[in-house]
Amino acid sequence: MGGKNQGNYTIPCLTLHQPWASLLVHGIKRVEGRSWPASVRGRLWIHAASKVPDTATIKAMEDFYREIYAVDGISDLKFPEHYPVSKLLGCVELVGCIKCEELVCWEGLPEGVKLEGQTDFCWLCEEPRKLVVPIEMRGYQRIYNLERKIYEEAVRGLCPIEAPSPVKFPLPDPQDPLSLKPGFLASNHDCSKITKVAESRSLDAAIAGSQAAAAQFSKKRSFRYSAIQEEDMPVSTRTRNKIKEEMLGNE
Repeated sequence: MGGKNQGNYTIPCLTLHQPWASLLVHGIKRVEGRSWPASVRGRLWIHAASKVPDTATIKAMEDFYREIYAVDGISDLKFPEHYPVSKLLGCVELVGCIKCEELVCWEGLPEGVKLEGQTDFCWLCEEPRKLVVPIEMRGYQRIYNLERKIYEEAVRGLCPIEAPSPVKFPLPDPQDPLSLKPGFLASNHDCSKITKVAESRSLDAAIAGSQAAAAQFSKKRSFRYSAIQEEDMPVSTRTRNKIKEEMLGNE
């Protein structure tokens, strides 16, 4: 069965707010940032939460990705035309999860990918695929199992994505116990020397803008949730539950 977190993930799905959800499924976003480590590997379905993204947030995130791709000489980014909500959008292959410090110090990765690491844990995503027709559904917090009926419909509607700069993360060989994990030598090296990104006002502004957009979103969500918990506020149980359901993804 699909539904809320069950721990035993057979068809794992993650709900994200827009524009992050579409950027991931379209292969523009290659690292999903979380405050908690990934508990699954393999195919991860991506669902867009119900909150409609505002223009400022979309612009901030698109500017951010334009600038970090420009670091690697890529300037022809094509962003999604629409950012649908309350829809299953597609899937990615979740190949690993490392800490931000490891991503920044990981030699062999494009510099733009390293700049995507803005949170504690970095979920490494490859092989994005999108649904030709997104499927309307509700989401849940954290990772949950996709309903079997929806899954069977979704697998028939997937199509590959031509990502602007797909990444094959050079992860350790699981058969080789001596393989070093990403950032293993970080404690003995100056990461500022390893990650040589040219100083740029536009890049700094883009990073600041993306962080501000995420922070502002988080602030609004936290404020709204704390407000409904005040004892003197006449809020119905139905309203409380609805607000809680909106607080999905990007935690």
